[in-house]
Order: sequence, then C-alpha cells, then structure tokens
Amino acid sequence: MERRQPAGNDGYALELRGIVKRFPGVLANDHVDLSVLPGQIHALLGENGAGKTTLMSILYGLYQPDEGEIFVRGERVHFRSPLDAIAAGLGMVHQSFKLFPSMTVAENVIYRSEPRRGGFVDRTEAIRSVASLAERFGLRVNPRARVGDLPVGVRQRVEILKLLYRNAEILILDEPTGVLTPQERDGLFEVGSGAQRDDAGGDHPPHDGARPPGDGSPEGRCTGGGDALLPGRHRSGWRPDGGRWCLAERP
Repeated sequence: MERRQPAGNDGYALELRGIVKRFPGVLANDHVDLSVLPGQIHALLGENGAGKTTLMSILYGLYQPDEGEIFVRGERVHFRSPLDAIAAGLGMVHQSFKLFPSMTVAENVIYRSEPRRGGFVDRTEAIRSVASLAERFGLRVNPRARVGDLPVGVRQRVEILKLLYRNAEILILDEPTGVLTPQERDGLFEVGSGAQRDDAGGDHPPHDGARPPGDGSPEGRCTGGGDALLPGRHRSGWRPDGGRWCLAERP
C-alpha cells in the first residue's frame, strides 16, 4: 500500500475526492466525492447501475480509480489490493458471502487469524472470543453452529463478526438488506445502532426503500431506493451527536 503526505480533512475518518472510473463504453463513477466522519453511518443511494458497488470496490482496493484520491484518517492512500485496505482498517461484506458452509461460525470468523496454544489452534479460546464479540455488538449467533445450517440473516452477522474480529475500523456493506427478510433487516439496523453506541460505527444500507431508525430529522431517515451502505468508525472515542443516522446521497 502506498502512503502519501497527510492532508487536512476536517477530522474525517474517510474521504473520497473526485473518484472517476471508466469501463469500455461506460462511465461508472464521474468525479464522486464522499466524506465520512468518525462514528457515523452513511448510506449511498442510487438506482441499479448507478455505480455504487463500483465506488465501494475502488475503496476496498478491488478496482483502481482512473482519477481521484482516497484519504483514511487524513492520510492519502493508494490501495493496490484488498489486503492494503484491510491493513488500513477497512473491511467489506460483499453481496455474495465468503463463508465456508461446512465450518462452524467460530471457525469461519477466526480463519487465518486463529488463536493458538502449544502450536495448535485453541478452539476454546476461539469460541470464547467470538461469543464475547457477538455479545458486545448484539450479533446474536451461536459460535458452535454450522454455517451451512444458518439463515441468510445470521450468515451476514458472521461476515460482520469476521471484520470486527480483525479490528476493522471502517465497515463497508454492499447491498446488505437486499437478501434479508423484513425481520432480518430490522435486526441489522439494531446491530448498527449498537455498534454506533459502542463507538464501532455500524453499517446499514437502504434497499428498496428500507429505512434505518431515525429521530425524524432529514439526517435520520433514508427515503430512496438504494443498494450500498458505508459506515465510518474511528478509535478516537468520538460519539455521534444524539446518535443520529447521517446519510450521504449520490445520484
């Protein structure tokens, strides 16, 4: 990952400036700007094909922008791959989950980051750590359950736990409500609220009019159809004013 000279960013946890991405015959992103303050939850709204997933893929290092800059905590970065983004404290839950159905929740969460004792994987500690993390963020899931036996909404929680287990500070959820039932969607919103109160910055994307709970203010509601949601988190201890949901909308 290429790191460059820090630049003033008014305290943003994340900032995208003038992002442009072209594909043959298609201008997917046309000078997109996005700023995320610590502790806030942002929704990226737009019709299908508007370029939301492309923008998130650029942020996560899956695509390279043709123009524009990315700043993380005031430092300009260039992500050559998702590994660079992960190293910078970003995590992404994709539309298609990246889980092993034959393995347990705990085994999926700790995969390639296993706690060890005497050269062997410490399964007891893995289960304890995952259970503690799930309880802290309100992610109701049994760490001993087999992932292949879980409904979609619970599998999504496992994906979020994978990011939190690796200390992700900025979470990106691509169309997370699109595959959920109304009850599962409401559960996702509750998780985001709990993470926000815990200074972990939740993630809640609107899809087909889904609306995160708000305080009645324009910043607290999501009214349009949408696909991808971007939240921001920072370790500074900053707390959002009134716990409101602040949304960033792009056409």
